[in-house]
Amino acid sequence: MASINDVAKRAEVAKSTVSLVLNNSGYVSEKTRGKVEKAIKELDYMPSQLARNLSKMRTNLVGVVIPDASHPFYGTFLKYAEEFLYRHGYKTMLCETVERENMEVEFLSMLKKQTMDGIIMGAHSLLHDEYMKIGKPVVAFDRFLGGNIPMVRADHEKGGILAAQKFMEKSCRHIVQISGARVVNTPAHQYHTAFAQEIERNGMKAADVVMPHNSFSEIDFKETAKLVFDKYPEADGIFGADMAILACLREAQIRGRKVPEELHMLAYDGTYITRIGTYQTDAVVQPVKDLAMQCVEYIDCLIREEQIQIKQRIFPVKYQKGDTL
Repeated sequence: MASINDVAKRAEVAKSTVSLVLNNSGYVSEKTRGKVEKAIKELDYMPSQLARNLSKMRTNLVGVVIPDASHPFYGTFLKYAEEFLYRHGYKTMLCETVERENMEVEFLSMLKKQTMDGIIMGAHSLLHDEYMKIGKPVVAFDRFLGGNIPMVRADHEKGGILAAQKFMEKSCRHIVQISGARVVNTPAHQYHTAFAQEIERNGMKAADVVMPHNSFSEIDFKETAKLVFDKYPEADGIFGADMAILACLREAQIRGRKVPEELHMLAYDGTYITRIGTYQTDAVVQPVKDLAMQCVEYIDCLIREEQIQIKQRIFPVKYQKGDTL
């Protein structure tokens, strides 16, 4: 494989002249430029992208930090984020934090050492102070990181209210809400809070089943579904994230509970898995594609050192009619 030195030798010029031609910078006479371009063609020389990036203090790598890529919501977000990053000229580095205690710290270290250009952070992180101190391009996806770190999220408050109203329309009296652990400061908690408040405003109260921190596995959701039915056999409405509701649908079938005749269920997120089973699940849908696109636009602006006027972008949710409510 030819090197830049080989090109310089073939063209009978200095290596710095070849560099000027490759980067289209500085003055090079047309005659000399022609000699260099001819040598490049003859030697089939391919410039090192790494070397060119280093000269610009750029790597064209962006880290995406999520809990678990196998989770439908985060997997879909990753799919779109990678697509939009590629369109902007970046490659994606993935960091999954579930059961990988040091991965997030290592990613932050890579950003500090400039071995990546920025991070889109969507994990259930407890390292808020580290992100605020780093002074590098960071965008928060559905996370409160504080400071001047821009954030992209869905309108969870309206999503929670919308879900509660749907249960009220069905005259549900014994509603169970499955929620995530509150140890992480995430806007997603707002839909649980708004849901409970709207239910109470209508003279009801929703029981709350809280899943352990970083529960994303199939087993976690199956165990939670069994707990819901064991603890609240009188439940006539269940609300939770997609995976939780699908696990509850399966448990309802096992226990002979008829959905939606005697038991109503509504999911939050509305990913593809709510549309491919025996039931199409009623759901409040987050616009994952739009969220990913905005995260990428923000991180690209920060990397190019452009000002971001709106530090928080909130996207509307919508209702998906299904067979479970």
